[in-house]
Order: sequence, then structure tokens, then C-alpha cells
Amino acid sequence: MAMLLNSVRSYPISPARAVQFAARSLSTSSQQHAQAQTKSKKTLARPGVKNIVLVEGVRTPFLMSGTAYADLMPHDLARAALQGLLNKTSIPKDAVDYIIYGTVIQEVKTSNVAREAALGAGFSDKIPAHTVTMACISSNQAMTSAVGLIAAGQCDAVVAGGVEFMSDVPIRHSRKMRKTMLSLNKAKTLGQRLSLIGSIRLAHLSPELPAVAEFSTAETMGHSADRLAAAFGVSRLEQDEFALRSHILAKKAQDEGLLQDVVSFKVPGRDIVSKDNGIRPSSMEQMARLKPAFVKPHGTVTAANSSFLTDGASAVLIMSEEKALAMGYKPKAYLRDFVYVSQDPKDQLLLGPTYATPKVLERAGLTMNDIDVFEFHEAFAGQIMANLKAMDSDWFAQTYMGRKAKVGTPPMEKFNLWGGSLSLGHPFGATGCRLVTTVAHRLQKEGGQFGLVAACAAGGQGHGMVIEAYPQ
Repeated sequence: MAMLLNSVRSYPISPARAVQFAARSLSTSSQQHAQAQTKSKKTLARPGVKNIVLVEGVRTPFLMSGTAYADLMPHDLARAALQGLLNKTSIPKDAVDYIIYGTVIQEVKTSNVAREAALGAGFSDKIPAHTVTMACISSNQAMTSAVGLIAAGQCDAVVAGGVEFMSDVPIRHSRKMRKTMLSLNKAKTLGQRLSLIGSIRLAHLSPELPAVAEFSTAETMGHSADRLAAAFGVSRLEQDEFALRSHILAKKAQDEGLLQDVVSFKVPGRDIVSKDNGIRPSSMEQMARLKPAFVKPHGTVTAANSSFLTDGASAVLIMSEEKALAMGYKPKAYLRDFVYVSQDPKDQLLLGPTYATPKVLERAGLTMNDIDVFEFHEAFAGQIMANLKAMDSDWFAQTYMGRKAKVGTPPMEKFNLWGGSLSLGHPFGATGCRLVTTVAHRLQKEGGQFGLVAACAAGGQGHGMVIEAYPQ
């Protein structure tokens, strides 16, 4: 990390003011909307390779944990997303071949949340379902597993999705207490039971609280983000500006009705929820008052430039193009090439987009200039800015990636124009589907042909996917 710090700090970007940053993005995006015609680029269709399409994507409103969803369970949110997908597509409940869901912090009672949610949503009980976990790219994994099943000829229609519920997470007894309780369960005589109860000490009652931390390094993700930002010389000002940009763009997209993947959800005992509630454009002055959240007192990552703990679920319908057309659907986009990458979780925990982007572009035979829409997961503003600097560094590409040259930086006028995880929220297991659906909708709205999704994940992993607009 020290080597990174010394060699990349000189990256030549001067921070622009956030409001100008956002305004530039907004004016450019409106120009693109005005053009709204697909450029005539080559398609990525290949002879003998099955075309796989995104038919539809939906999500519940993403809410800050502890708000309107607080009394639910994860399968309730997943069920709501699946029902939203059924309502939007009118697909017969027995026409889906398989269901896959991503989640990170599992509710013990519904460990295969895909199955419980599918049964609750009214899908046929003959449809198999399984749950995957890959940290923040869990629903990415759900989608690409769906692509694999269709490509292999196993299925024609698969529902993929993800859910995360941070309002209620499992809190365990200490290991000593768990051992005692299990032994009590097996004790055959009153004497054995009394002996075991007598062995309990006050310290045994201390609970094990969950933490968003790496098992291999014991470091929280926020701490890693702070170190990464320092290594790449990302200032607090740059981070706050980027976070403010995310909120401004998300608010504009919400007000203009562009977040059309959001489906309303009647929360039992409460009102209907129809909007994300974490979008809060602030001011640079207000953001500057916040203290560092992880590395104190000199860190640069704060609550305002980090994604917040979020409850939410998403679902997408993925089909072979042939099946989709036979059933009368107009697909939104082709799902083309994808890659997964993995790095050192200590110093490169959040650099997944930097590693995934050049790999997936090479697989697709594209360059950065071919991409019309970029949607990157925003875990922390510092993480995004560090990735942008790494992607624009020949030194980093040569030293760490074994590449001759940098891949280059996405132009900000094409980047996360409807907000991102910093403002919309980040339910760990559900974000991937939001990213892919947003790319499909932006390609339609802006008249582009190719979109790129990229995301980092715990464990030093990452994902990249190329999406092609379906001819309008």
C-alpha cells in the first residue's frame, strides 16, 4: 500500500465542484436523450451462440435499514420483488424453469431464501430454486448462473434476483454458551443439567455481534476504503463532491420518473412504499462537518460519502431470445460477456472494477470508447475515485495487473447518471440486478448500444458485464 501511495498520488485530476460536476453530467445526459438514436455499431451476436436477453427487471424501493421494512423478514422483500416481476411481465407462474437469489447475511430460518420467496410469491412448487452468496456481487452471480443455465440448454427462462435485510441480522451467543446449550439439549439426567447450568459464567452471555469485516484480515470495509483512498491520494473534498453528485443525480432521476424498475410495496401494517428513501442531496458545507467514520481522526471516509445500510430486493427475468420472442416479449437488452476477478483482500479489496473492466472489454472485443453507458457500484466515494485513478494509471496496470497500458477512465458524462449505491442505497445481495436493469433502461433512454456494469465485493472480488441494447 505504501508503494501505491507514493507512486499514484501524482494522478492528474483536480477536484471539480460537485454541483458543477452533476450539472455537467445532467446537461450532457439531456443532449444524449435528445439524440435518442442507437449508433450503428457492430452487434456482439455470434454465430452458433445462443442470444440471452433481459426481459424485465424490478426492485422494491431501497430503504434505509430500521425504517418502513423494519418488522419484516428477508423473504418478505424477496417475495415482493418476485410478485412485482410477475405483475409486470404477466408470465405464467409455471413458465419459469429455475429461480436463483443472491443474499449475504442469511436469515437462519430461511437459509434458501430463493425457495421460500418463490413459494410465497405463488410460483409453481415444481420450479427448483437456490440461493448464492458472493458479497456485494451476489445477485450478479445469480444472473450469470441464470445465463449459464440457459447457455447450457438446461433452461429457457430463469428468474434471478437478490435480497438484503439489514434491519434484523443474526446475533449469536458466545461459542462457550452455544456449546453449553447444545450439551444441555443432550443431557439425560437432572444432575447433568444442573451441572451444566452451574458452569455458565457471566462472560458466556456476551453476544457475538456481526460486522461488515473481512474474515481473512479482520478489517472493516470502511477501514479498507479509507486506506485505499489514501493510497491513491483521493481527498475528502473529492469524495464529498462525488457523493453529492450521486445524490443530485438520483433525486433528478427519481423526480423525472426514470427509476422505472421500482415497484410499489404495501408493507403489512404500514403504508404503501413507492420510493427509495435514502436520496438526500445535502451541501458541501454540511458534509464537511461530519467526522471520519473509520480511521480517526484523520480518515476521509464519512457517513455522507459511504453507502448506507439498506433493506431491499430485486428480481430480473432472463430468457433465451428465442423463448422470449415466442412468448410475445420485447426484451430490454442482450446480456453479453462477463468476468469475475479476484485480488488480495488486504490492500486491493475494492479494486474489482479496475481488474474486471479491461478483461470483459477484451472478451467482447470492445474498447472504453465503445461503451455508451457505465454503471459502477458505489460502495464508498473513495472506492469509486480510487478505481477511476487506478484505471487511468499506466503504472498501476503494468505493476499490478501485468498489462502494457491502462484501460482508461469512464467519461463522467456517461457514468452513473441516475445516481448510484451512495444515494439509492445498497442492499448487498440485490444491487447487481439494479445495476444491470439500470444499464438496460439507460441504453433505451439515451439511444446507446453498449453498457458496462462493474462492481467490487468483499474478499477482494469483482465482476464486470457487457450489456447490449435490444433493437428498438
